[in-house]
Amino acid sequence: MSRLSAAPVSLAAEPLVVRRPGLVPYVPTWEQMRDFTLARNNQTRDELWLLEHPPVYTVGLAGKTEHWPRVDNGIPVVRVDRGGQITYHGPGQWVAYLLLDMRRRGLTIRPLVRLMEQVVIKLLADYNIEAHGRNDAPGVYVGAAKIAALGLRVKNGCCYHGLALNVDVDLEPFDAINPCGYAGLEVTSMQRLGITDTKAQIGDRLIRHIQDVFP
Repeated sequence: MSRLSAAPVSLAAEPLVVRRPGLVPYVPTWEQMRDFTLARNNQTRDELWLLEHPPVYTVGLAGKTEHWPRVDNGIPVVRVDRGGQITYHGPGQWVAYLLLDMRRRGLTIRPLVRLMEQVVIKLLADYNIEAHGRNDAPGVYVGAAKIAALGLRVKNGCCYHGLALNVDVDLEPFDAINPCGYAGLEVTSMQRLGITDTKAQIGDRLIRHIQDVFP
C-alpha cells in the first residue's frame, strides 16, 4: 500500500482511494495506517483499505485483561491504539479501514461511528436482514448478536482503523473472549444468517455502501 502523491485542492469532490491488498498481517498494516495518518496533509486524499487478516486478537487502549482469551488457542493478542476492548480478526471477515480527514468532512467521533454503523445496516438490508446499532455498545447487531465491530483512532483531526464485518469467518475464536468487553455476547456472521453471496460479492457491495456514505 503505497502513499498517495499530492492531490488537487478541491478534495471535497475527490472520491475515496480504494485499496484491496488481500490477506495481510495485522501489525504491519496497523503501522502503515498510523504512518499514513501522521504523514498526511491537507492535500492528501482519504482512503479505504478493504482487507482480511490472519487470526489475531486486538485489544484497544483501555482493554482489560479480564476479557482476554480464557484458553491458549495459539492466536496472538496485540495491543493497539484504537478505542474499545478485545475483538477477533480472521479470514472470512472483511476489515474496512477508513483513513479520513474528519475536519475536512466536518465530522466528530459520534456521528462518524453512526455513519459507519449505517454502512453495515444498509448492506444487510440488501439481503432483507434488519440490523441496528446500540448506544451503549458501538457496532452492528442482528437481534442480540453482533455482526460487525467498530474501532477508531484520531490523530491531528484524521482517523484510522474502522469496521470489521463477519462474512464467513470462523466464529469459534470469539468463544474464548468477552467480545468487545461483554461477557456472553453472541456473535454471528452473514453466512450463519443464510447469505450465500461470495465474499468477493459482499466486499464489492460493502465498498459501494461506504462510497455512498463517504463520497
